Amino acid sequence: MKALIVDDEKHVRDGIKILADWEKNGITEIYEAGNGEEAIQLILSIRPEIIFSDMKMPKMDGTQLLEWIKENQPNRKTIVVTGYDDYHYMRKAIHFGSSDYLLKPIEPGILNQTLEKAVNEWKKEEEDRLRKETSTLLINEMTPVYRDRKLTQLVNNDHLQKDLFEEFGWLKQSRGYIVALVQVNGKTIETFQGDRDLTYFTILNIINEILKETGCGIGFRYLTKKGKIVLIFWDKFELVEEILVHIYKTLKNMLDVSCPIAAGKAVNNSCKLIDSYQHARKVLLNRNILTDCKSRVYLSDIEAPPSLKSLIVYSSDIEMAIQTGEIRAFEELMDRIEKDIIEKEYLSVRQVINLENEYMVISNKWFKHYNISFKTPEDIEERIDFFLDSNGTFSLEKYKERKTREITIFLKKVKKRALQRSNNIITDIEKYLQENFDRDVKLQEISDHFYISREYISRKFKQEFNENISDYIVRIRMDKAKSLLKNSQLKIYEIANMIGYQDDKYFRKVFKKVVGITPNEYRAKYVK
Repeated sequence: MKALIVDDEKHVRDGIKILADWEKNGITEIYEAGNGEEAIQLILSIRPEIIFSDMKMPKMDGTQLLEWIKENQPNRKTIVVTGYDDYHYMRKAIHFGSSDYLLKPIEPGILNQTLEKAVNEWKKEEEDRLRKETSTLLINEMTPVYRDRKLTQLVNNDHLQKDLFEEFGWLKQSRGYIVALVQVNGKTIETFQGDRDLTYFTILNIINEILKETGCGIGFRYLTKKGKIVLIFWDKFELVEEILVHIYKTLKNMLDVSCPIAAGKAVNNSCKLIDSYQHARKVLLNRNILTDCKSRVYLSDIEAPPSLKSLIVYSSDIEMAIQTGEIRAFEELMDRIEKDIIEKEYLSVRQVINLENEYMVISNKWFKHYNISFKTPEDIEERIDFFLDSNGTFSLEKYKERKTREITIFLKKVKKRALQRSNNIITDIEKYLQENFDRDVKLQEISDHFYISREYISRKFKQEFNENISDYIVRIRMDKAKSLLKNSQLKIYEIANMIGYQDDKYFRKVFKKVVGITPNEYRAKYVK
């Protein structure tokens, strides 16, 4: 595997090269670039799997580079490295598919965790890509499977064989095409006891029976994207809306499932089917899932959807809620976020996906902060399916309840970790006192050293050791003094100085108060 480090500061590039455990992650070649333009040339020539990129650089900055990578090299895994803890940059990194967002100065542990995660994600996705490529080589004798594979290739504008035009005669006859998209969600598959193949087989039979009557289209399972059925229309475009509504209602009546359908824009060439597909997908993602309607057939973007609301802007509020440690603070915050997001009574799938992505980034940040393990869900769209009812309407209440449960579990883990940390800190304070018993250690010094309030230290220490810090220090000093009195010929004032008392008269007074006899009497009693 290859990695590319893009940063205009050479010492940063050198730092990443030194700190990263390349060999452990199977990376054998590391390249460098000083800006986005240099990076693009290298990406095109060496095709690195992992790319580290700064955000602020001359000529072409990190945002422009990430956008180019997403559009032209989407299989690459990018990791943003920047000195700016800015939600604007973080949001851009999320938008353009960056695996993670690291702040300078870089901590070796976090760097290598992030690198390992990116490499594992790339390997998993590469396995999926290879599996799909291998499967396309094995043409199944079953007509539906063969048809699905060939038509998926057609939509993706893959290298087509000439005989495909003979197999699908409408390719030669039609002067235009419209691609429609049918969403098959998890609840639909549950209707068939989780049998995905049976789900598609049944739904496609219904769809193609309807399309056969008009002779203007064909439906197939889109193999590139899980959960999608694609319809291609090559004629009678004026009937497309009527046919799609008929398909939706038939599926609803026969199977009692809601399969949202969106139609893309018309294109004039089979090579542009992917453009119509992408438009249909955009329409599907922008549909309003708050409304309860009888037919979920969407022909185009009727109006520009509201701009996406960002969860990142609530970062400081989330931090305050975490500090309270109470779920009530989060419930109040969620009510505010809900009000902001649906102020226009509009909530799209795209908005929920965006919120989920940002929720994952923020959650990951806090789980890392408290050193709590965190598993990122694989398919966000499938998570959204859980909150759609049989009519395809999104339940905000169920969604909030789920988030409340997740946050409650997180807060419990934080409290448990805080208790462990509290006990560890008191042990560390005890060790600190033992190492510095011969100095006049003030409570404020301990507070500054351990970043904990004086009141908390004083209270917690008393609970743990049943005595205050000053008495604890005196006890340590007296134990040391007794040892020196028994095992050395040092003078009393020398012992006093060694254990932190400049005035040996004061030392004698304290010793007698604690031990019950004077230092001389103690020495005479224990030293023969």
